[in-house]
Amino acid sequence: MSDLRRQNIASLDLPELAPYRTLRRSAEHQAQGIFVAEGDKVVYRLLASHFGVVSVLLPESRLAEFLPLLRARPEPEIPVYAVANKAMLEELVGFEMFQGVLAIGRIPAPVTLASLLAASPRPHLWVAMDALTNAENLGILTRNCAAFGAQALIVGETCSSPFLRRAVRNSMGTIFQLPVLELGRPAARRAAPSPPPAAATLAATLGELRARGVRCLAAHPQPGAKFLSRADFTGDCCIVFGSEGHGLSKAVLAACDEAVAIPMANAVDSLNVGAAAAVFLYEANRQRKQT
Repeated sequence: MSDLRRQNIASLDLPELAPYRTLRRSAEHQAQGIFVAEGDKVVYRLLASHFGVVSVLLPESRLAEFLPLLRARPEPEIPVYAVANKAMLEELVGFEMFQGVLAIGRIPAPVTLASLLAASPRPHLWVAMDALTNAENLGILTRNCAAFGAQALIVGETCSSPFLRRAVRNSMGTIFQLPVLELGRPAARRAAPSPPPAAATLAATLGELRARGVRCLAAHPQPGAKFLSRADFTGDCCIVFGSEGHGLSKAVLAACDEAVAIPMANAVDSLNVGAAAAVFLYEANRQRKQT
């Protein structure tokens, strides 16, 4: 059971509040191995998860709501910073907030493909992302993965981190439920040569999955792509999504077994990646329930 180190904030200049003053400087947070949880549900889910918690910041009037979860945490002590009101908190972070509840969590240690495969039940249903840089879309895709039972998420080396504040917020905290293999994660990118080693690329990782019997299906509406209802999602598979602007890179597309497309009206050539992921994962679940 965790002890609380509660501190009523009279000055916004405390060094311990530095992560909250730098919400827009995500590179600093990633270098420190931390992320920001913003909003009631996201903070609740962080506190209920196995993720490490660094501190919590909230209006004093909200503290009682979170006390049971805070006291149930495994850390020996969690600093809880209480401000007099939401306006004071907004002055600290530099923008308006709807709910005014924040926490700092720890990005989990890197995992390996082999460990994820060993922990994932069969048949595997995984999702991979290539060149997805919009944090909101990344968070929505993560939420869809959790909603439709995807067992793991592979984040390609050209993607933004799923632990950006807006990605965590848009995932509604479901990122805490989903094992993530983050290729070329930010802390490692600065020390590694550019481009990243072949083993750290999404194309190479998909090749390894295929070698282990996992079919990799590209969500890519190219000529000759198989319609969604005709693709087979009943066995071990990984569905690969690309950016809205350019789709999948040539290397990643070549690393997949086949391309699959959602049939749409002629005047529309693509969906938002979050919407596309929901359609693909729904179809995968439909097929699996039938078998």
